[in-house]
Amino acid sequence: MSEARKSLDLDAVRSFVLIAELRSFTRAADVMETSQAAISLKLKRLETRLGYRLLERTPRYVELTPEGNAFIGPARELLLAYERAVSEPATLPVRRLRLGISDHVAGVDLPGLLSRIGAYDPLLQIEVRISSSQSLVREFELNELDAAIVRRECAPGAGEVLAEERFAWFAVPSWQPRPGEPLRVATLASSCAVQAMVRRVLEQAAMPWREVFIGGGVMAVAAAVSAGLGVAALAPRVAPPGAVDVGERLGLPLLPLSQIVLHTRATEPRSREVLRALSAAFRGTVSHH
Repeated sequence: MSEARKSLDLDAVRSFVLIAELRSFTRAADVMETSQAAISLKLKRLETRLGYRLLERTPRYVELTPEGNAFIGPARELLLAYERAVSEPATLPVRRLRLGISDHVAGVDLPGLLSRIGAYDPLLQIEVRISSSQSLVREFELNELDAAIVRRECAPGAGEVLAEERFAWFAVPSWQPRPGEPLRVATLASSCAVQAMVRRVLEQAAMPWREVFIGGGVMAVAAAVSAGLGVAALAPRVAPPGAVDVGERLGLPLLPLSQIVLHTRATEPRSREVLRALSAAFRGTVSHH
């Protein structure tokens, strides 16, 4: 190995890992609070040092090259070794993130999202609580959570908007309304703002409906949909496997956009960087639906 290839810029290595994990130069630049041009330059310099390309970039996607796929493991190990080297000799500091995620937000992408954040910062201990938006905001206000990702209509207030997505009417593909009967709807308890939204939209459309299932959480409502009990207003990411959007086929009214917001009180620079990475990764999962 040449002398030029023995010395690597850790900031450039961190940029590469972020781009690879988030599949986006833009989101990686947001995390590092720099420009897309600056982070692209860091990657180019790293590739020059190594002597091969790490990423293939097109207008639609970012992918690891075979060399990049081989390098990302050692790159993560290098960053972890650096963290260990600059830590207190006696013990490694454990960064702890108490994170609440609304059950109306957490979908099948959640394990992958947390995995990517864990890979970005191996010394981070993530404690995740899944609950209603209202409960999580209360816990955040009581300082029982460091951050909370919730739906704004369920918990109005301040917060950084991470994404917008539209609810849709989901049912199993074979589901049909019974002739002459009100629309059968599976929903959450009346305290949920999503249930109020469903009521408002259907009443404005003068469409008769009745609740055939009231669940204590989104997973219960999704189970009712899978069982063929009725239709439910859900975000695409939390809809059960196999369910389809039946709104257009059944002539159901269009459901509104929903804002997903992040509440955080983190002030320590590294914790804030981790939360920026979390936010960027979350935006990436929403954009794929």
